[in-house]
Amino acid sequence: MQTVTDPAEMQAISEKLRLGRQLIGVVMTMGALHEGHLSLVRLAREQAGIVILTIFVNPTQFGPTEDFHRYPRPFEQDAALARSAGVDYLFAPEAGAMYPEGFRATVSCSGISDLFEGEKRPGHFSGVATVVTKLLHITRPHIAVFGEKDAQQLAVIRKVVSDLNIAVKVLAAPTMREANGLAVSSRNIYLTREQQESAGAIWRSLCHAGERLAAGETGLTELAEATATMIAHESGFRVDYVAFVDKETFMPASRAMKGRSYRILAAVFAGSVRLIDNACFVA
Repeated sequence: MQTVTDPAEMQAISEKLRLGRQLIGVVMTMGALHEGHLSLVRLAREQAGIVILTIFVNPTQFGPTEDFHRYPRPFEQDAALARSAGVDYLFAPEAGAMYPEGFRATVSCSGISDLFEGEKRPGHFSGVATVVTKLLHITRPHIAVFGEKDAQQLAVIRKVVSDLNIAVKVLAAPTMREANGLAVSSRNIYLTREQQESAGAIWRSLCHAGERLAAGETGLTELAEATATMIAHESGFRVDYVAFVDKETFMPASRAMKGRSYRILAAVFAGSVRLIDNACFVA
């Protein structure tokens, strides 16, 4: 595995690989690698001959009160995991290389990014869209793999890639979960053992909502409210939001139509730790 920190060098390597007819897959991360990230690497490895893993804690997607400075950065451990997972190139630039002095350009995606995480974290999705666009231009992949845990982020990235005619195939990988259903996340290290156990209630509640939807319940607003109450009651956590959206448009959905797919989103505070999760169900 070769580690690269300079964007121009990484771009030159990718260009040479493409000229050599190598199929490139990229997995973008902020480090603190876990089994969820490694599942993305495995999917990229199945689809491409060369796998690039990026590690960059992107400052532009963090709000002023969020955990940018304390976000875990175990680089040596991450590099060892990447190497053992079969990553060919580890691209780990510094912030100054990605956002040099005078940097002003940004990418935004209205509509999909307006509500939920976009509303709760102003500027977050512009930061995501900008860094993903930059990383796609730097690594020049044929395939980019993202996790379904960050469902709204995935929808934003798909829209940016489509609208800007970026020649890359975006693949979604299923959410990896702990034994109790808690979605695997780098931020789970902030949870106490008791909080980790209680957090299983989030997934159980989402699954219960899916069962009610499959049984014929059509009032999605009411079902989301009931799910939020169930999460708070079972876990003792504070619910930020629970909502149903159309799977394709990501727009809020208030009433289910038989045969259509809907995604239920949840954001929950366990103390100061904010957990997000989602699930997709057919009415």
